[in-house]
Amino acid sequence: MNDLSFDSFMSYTIGILVFFIGVALTRKVKFLREFNIPEPVTGGLLAALCIYFIYLLTGNEIVFDLSTRDKLLVYFFTAIGLNARFSDLIKGGKPLVILLLLTLSFMVIQNVIGIGSALFLNLPSPVGVLAGSASLIGGHGTTIAWAPEIVELGVSQALEIGVAAATLGLVIASLIGGPIAKLLMARHKLSGQKHDSPNVENESNNVDNQSYSYLSFMASILVIHICIIIGFILNNIVTELGFKLPLFVTCLLTGIILSNTIPRILPKMVWPARTRSLAIVSEFSLSLFLTMSLMSMQLWTIADLAGPLLIILGLQTLGAVLFIVFILFPLMGKDYQAAVLSAGFGGFALGATPTAIANMTAVTKAHGAAPTAFIILPLVGAFFVDVSNSFIIKLSLSF
Repeated sequence: MNDLSFDSFMSYTIGILVFFIGVALTRKVKFLREFNIPEPVTGGLLAALCIYFIYLLTGNEIVFDLSTRDKLLVYFFTAIGLNARFSDLIKGGKPLVILLLLTLSFMVIQNVIGIGSALFLNLPSPVGVLAGSASLIGGHGTTIAWAPEIVELGVSQALEIGVAAATLGLVIASLIGGPIAKLLMARHKLSGQKHDSPNVENESNNVDNQSYSYLSFMASILVIHICIIIGFILNNIVTELGFKLPLFVTCLLTGIILSNTIPRILPKMVWPARTRSLAIVSEFSLSLFLTMSLMSMQLWTIADLAGPLLIILGLQTLGAVLFIVFILFPLMGKDYQAAVLSAGFGGFALGATPTAIANMTAVTKAHGAAPTAFIILPLVGAFFVDVSNSFIIKLSLSF
């Protein structure tokens, strides 16, 4: 076997190429546009299927170095933090609290479905937790963190099962958000106000229309890097205190704190929050992170763990859709914002917060802005969930 491995630079470059393929396909295929499938999903899944086909024909694996992808995730969440204002949290108010309570409830439901399905299939109950909030809402990072503990409970393939569930969940999450929003908007005859240039940042934070240059772009990068350095130090402190938090969470928090203090302390200082330069960094990071995540999926490893895992994930998907349509959407107001939030919730309930943002962006590009959705979902999905999921996983494993 002559496996082909691409280093960080080549993986990064191929990711950009795959993204543009996704953009071209989405523009040409009406189905993809109508169901609001994000461009990174189109390109990433196509690349993953092509790589799987090569593997079936030759037996050779194509492997990507994803270290750059992981840095893009930190960039994205740091930019989200820099654009957040405490006034936005106050504005989120009641919807933020409702979404948080619904998310916490769904995490418990997700583990109940997982454990119940595992027991029905005569599998160890920890497998149900792996195919529950650990891998789905938690994602790959949470799965890797908890796999050793689950191995000690007798599940020798905990890491493989968890990673496979997280990978399949990411695919499903990327595909169901748009159709859910389309269904809810058609059923309740909802619409938004279209605008000329939608993107992640002007959806959520009313990005200004100032001109930008390489100086403003470099200033945005510099501030992001400062936030990441502080977030890294904070993450080490939190780890020493016994808490497990992904680096992007502490960077997000650092961005929020700095954006709500520095401009007040130094009002004459140029701050990159809500600028076009920061919006470009954020959109670029999000799009390329999701593209590289999907194109790097090793579908042959998932095939080896098919069968029971697919049944559990099928039930998890059904549970998520029913929860969104009949509980989350009505409680969030049954309006256009609620429909966009429903698409986003489908993204991170089975995948990850970047998937949720991509789902919402695809919907708002077609139908118009939904600023409240872009304020509250990243806060719930990126911060509160990672903190509370550890307690829920520990409680679920005790059963």
